[in-house]
Amino acid sequence: MRTFVATPGTIESRWHVIDAEAVVLGRVATTAARLLQGKHKASYTPFIDTGDHVIVINAARVKLTGRKDEQKVYRSHSGYEGGLREERAKIVRARKPERLVEEAVRGMLPKSRLGDAMYRKLKVYAGADHPHTAQKPSKFEVA
Repeated sequence: MRTFVATPGTIESRWHVIDAEAVVLGRVATTAARLLQGKHKASYTPFIDTGDHVIVINAARVKLTGRKDEQKVYRSHSGYEGGLREERAKIVRARKPERLVEEAVRGMLPKSRLGDAMYRKLKVYAGADHPHTAQKPSKFEVA
């Protein structure tokens, strides 16, 4: 018996929509990361991008548990000395709500070129509308 290894010709990529309204951020992120990596498929191969495209809508209404709105800090560095910038989750949600979901999912993907390719297949939108209706995405329920 031989082990099946997916090749670029055998990979079928589908599109999924996840509605993040009133769902905990971690649940949305783990579901999206699993779909992006392709771990839900029988043809999953760790060193090949077998994942699907994921669209996350209503990112502005994602739920944070506990006091994370006031306590969770998002950091970025400009590269210059003293260039560390910090923002609370509440401010990030008001300024750019897509960043909450994007950073949560990014942290769950591999830290390599393969992970970068998976991350590029993630589309996050603050509202309920998205421009990907031509791809006929299927709705994916978050448990």
